[in-house]
Amino acid sequence: MARYLDSVSLARSENTAVTYRKALEAFAGTLADHGLDPDKAAIGELQEDSVGWFAAAQKDLSPATERLRLTAVAGFFEYLAAEKLAEPNLPRVRLLIRQRGRRPGPRLPQFPREAIEQTVEFAEQLSAYPTETDEDHLRNLRDRAFIITLADTGLRVHEACNLARRDLDFNEGRAIIIGKGNRQAVVRFSQRALRAVREYLNTRSQLDGASGKQLSTLPIFARHDRGSGKKVQKMTPSTGRNIVSQRVRQTLGDDAARTITPHSFRHYFVTTVLRGSGGNLKLAQELARHRNIQVTQRYAHLSDDELDRGYHEIFAE
Repeated sequence: MARYLDSVSLARSENTAVTYRKALEAFAGTLADHGLDPDKAAIGELQEDSVGWFAAAQKDLSPATERLRLTAVAGFFEYLAAEKLAEPNLPRVRLLIRQRGRRPGPRLPQFPREAIEQTVEFAEQLSAYPTETDEDHLRNLRDRAFIITLADTGLRVHEACNLARRDLDFNEGRAIIIGKGNRQAVVRFSQRALRAVREYLNTRSQLDGASGKQLSTLPIFARHDRGSGKKVQKMTPSTGRNIVSQRVRQTLGDDAARTITPHSFRHYFVTTVLRGSGGNLKLAQELARHRNIQVTQRYAHLSDDELDRGYHEIFAE
């Protein structure tokens, strides 16, 4: 199990690796409950029926979480076969997952649109926010650029954090990124996002110049905490989430900070594209980089202004 999780860490994102680790820990617990001690039993003792045991033990979780955990366990059996550590019956493993696992129904994305717009408006004013030090001012400029970028590009938090200066073409207003599934993609930037990023980088120029590295290799969004010192290091997704939480809290209060995450801005982006394009699903799919248009269609229910107007006309007081 440890070797399998190591292989997942090398090939998948940090979030996926954490999810798979939790799934395998739960699977190990299920095996122990059925008299198979994962610390002592030989791998040959592991049978396909254990997938059914595990599925039965996940019914208190949401269907989506259950499905994700079963996918991680199926990957473990595939790993055993590929590494010739055992000879599991993989078709039976897949059959058990289809039979025992619940399929999550479609869910509409939930996000507080008005609260996000208020947060973006607050972020736009951060450049004029009073600060005691130059570092605080630089941090404000970074946070403004980061939040506007999330809202206007649809970037996922790890994609934004991984942006290097060479990735963003200010003349063309777009960046080339490595996105979900290790796929290369083009992301468009709005003029206000470009202005915010440019002002932040210009203010950071002395720090960048003293880094001793080529400017093109430096991150767009850098750390500005005590641990970073004078080094120019890229932000982590954890820092990105903290920035959103802090600025939402400043804008709307403590309770709102728990309702908005960096991914909320991606939901906001998709619905904004649909509203502005009259419901053009293909455009929204391409700009959001959804592989399946059915994912984009979930947002159409949230952005149908014609339905909204029709309803309120009928039920107007």
